[in-house]
Amino acid sequence: MSTIRITKHFDFETAHALYGYDGKCKNIHGHSYQLFVTLIGTPINDPSNVKHGMVMDFGELKALVNREIISKFDHTTVLNNLSPHKDLANTLSELNHHVVLVDYQPTSENMLLDFAKRINHKLPINIKLHSLKLYETANSYAEWFADDNL
Repeated sequence: MSTIRITKHFDFETAHALYGYDGKCKNIHGHSYQLFVTLIGTPINDPSNVKHGMVMDFGELKALVNREIISKFDHTTVLNNLSPHKDLANTLSELNHHVVLVDYQPTSENMLLDFAKRINHKLPINIKLHSLKLYETANSYAEWFADDNL
């Protein structure tokens, strides 16, 4: 049976600030992110299986990504836990704002590394994460490929 790639698209809104950055992005600002998750595997070749012909049910992929990423990052402010922004995060949290503290500079590149780990740990053994693409704006994106990270 042939190897197939499947991709699912997700949208979410997130604010962040880049501590120590020398441009406008040092200020809290938001993006309408678009995340493309591509898996690779072999379609199930068992006519008695209700998932026959699928690499993975798109509904299962949607549930996984929603649980591991979207529910945690959508409509949140992402700040670097290792920077003075931690104090700002605590203040925002006290005011009932949803804040995610991460141990990295919350760039698209670093977010993809985080997302890859979150997804990889939850996939069935016979399915691999092939790539992630994260659009920060309509014309700017970062990509992660499994083959580049062996």
